[in-house]
Amino acid sequence: MTTSAPRRARLALVAAVAAVSLLLGGCVPRPDDDAAPTTSPTPDTTGVAADLLPFYDQALDWASCDDGFQCTTVTAPLDWSDPSAGEIELAVIRHRATGGEPVGSLLTNPGGPGASGLSFVRDSLSGLAGQRVIDAYDVIGFDPRGVGESTAVTCLDAADMDSYLFDIPQHERASDAWEEELDARNLEFAQACDANSDGILPYITTVNAARDLDLLRAVLGDAKLNYLGYSYGTFLGATFAELYPERVGRLVLDGAIDPSVSGTEVGMTQATGFESALRAYMADCLGDDECPFRGTVDDAMADLGTLLASVDRSPLPASDGRELGADSLMTAIVAALYSESSWTYLTQALSDAMRGDADMAFLLADFYYNRVDGEYLDNSTEAFRAYNCMDYPDDTTDAEQDAMEKQLAIDAPTIAPYWTGPDPCEQWPYEATGTRGELTAPGADPIVVIGTTNDPATPYEWAVSLADQLTSGVLITRVGEGHTGYNKGNDCVDDAVDDYLIDGVVPEDGLRCE
Repeated sequence: MTTSAPRRARLALVAAVAAVSLLLGGCVPRPDDDAAPTTSPTPDTTGVAADLLPFYDQALDWASCDDGFQCTTVTAPLDWSDPSAGEIELAVIRHRATGGEPVGSLLTNPGGPGASGLSFVRDSLSGLAGQRVIDAYDVIGFDPRGVGESTAVTCLDAADMDSYLFDIPQHERASDAWEEELDARNLEFAQACDANSDGILPYITTVNAARDLDLLRAVLGDAKLNYLGYSYGTFLGATFAELYPERVGRLVLDGAIDPSVSGTEVGMTQATGFESALRAYMADCLGDDECPFRGTVDDAMADLGTLLASVDRSPLPASDGRELGADSLMTAIVAALYSESSWTYLTQALSDAMRGDADMAFLLADFYYNRVDGEYLDNSTEAFRAYNCMDYPDDTTDAEQDAMEKQLAIDAPTIAPYWTGPDPCEQWPYEATGTRGELTAPGADPIVVIGTTNDPATPYEWAVSLADQLTSGVLITRVGEGHTGYNKGNDCVDDAVDDYLIDGVVPEDGLRCE
């Protein structure tokens, strides 16, 4: 007689990254780089402990880079609790204020965790902030520890990453053999990360990244932090505010994560959010002659469920040799739901898949993983895993997990069958050090939190919760679809944020922008 292995499932977490179009753009007036100073003001070392002074007192040397930008590196402690234990490097990019003397530095983070702030500023500056803000601030992008051009988490080469992300499991979904197969894959991935990352994995945490954020503020010469954080970047910003409330300047947290909920709850809420966004997409699609679905939204969702089940049984071959199963098709759907501007790509991908063509769906999945022509442009997938496994403790009981999965089947019936699986963090080589709890930042200056009513990746209820938790939280509501709310064409949101960042005008708490 055999017994089933414990399920040890975790509801999937998806990357919470600022929504941008599949066609990135960032054309803004470039400053005269030759005329721009290459040094920063005197670092702010107020109240810094003696063992941290060598880090806080470092002078930055900026060099021209990437057609009108300036780049530098900042040295940070590997372990903030023991600054003598080693060092890491943080890659930083600066776009000088185009309107004259800057208000100050505006540090930014596009989310993830694992997304590159350096490339976000460099490649899509106008997607990050409005022109008034670009005129007023030195906009600063940086790759957090473990990410991109900073000291980075390294796991697999491109071929092995393709195998890890896209290979079709040999065993039936949700069977014991399927779970054991995925456990083995996750263990191989975790072991590769540990072997190839030069000992940094235990220190890839949001608390450490928030301390790095304070270091960046200081070496840029700012007494307080001005910050624009999207998606996961809201958790980073709120963590900074909790650690350093007296150093909070003008903080905007857009597409908020609720720091008080467990990783399993995050996954459930995200799945429900994507189901809601998928229904909104279907309602829009059904009004278009190109839509591959017919009937009501419920009819269309049922037909999509049939398509997912079909490719789960019989994956579709793509022209590059990969096979499209239900997991990769779900990744493609999720990628397109981040922004309404991507819905036309989703229509094409689903239409093609119904005809047996997998290529458009893989284009969307590759966009999600930042994969181009078989190569991964960054380490965002590896860094995403590293941060989440260290930030989210496994504090959900089997009974709670079972109850959540049953509720998920009710709340997100189309997505639910493809949202759960063995917890990859079970195989991570280090125990999580993060804790889940409310962040209040008592004594901080007003902090603006933005929520979009049908945001799939960071559902609106999280923004409401974070604004309520923060002692000085101010909520702006954007009524609409897609992920994040600022700089998405809603003048009410954009004007409120611009006025706050540039002039310090605090928006009305509860401002609702239709």
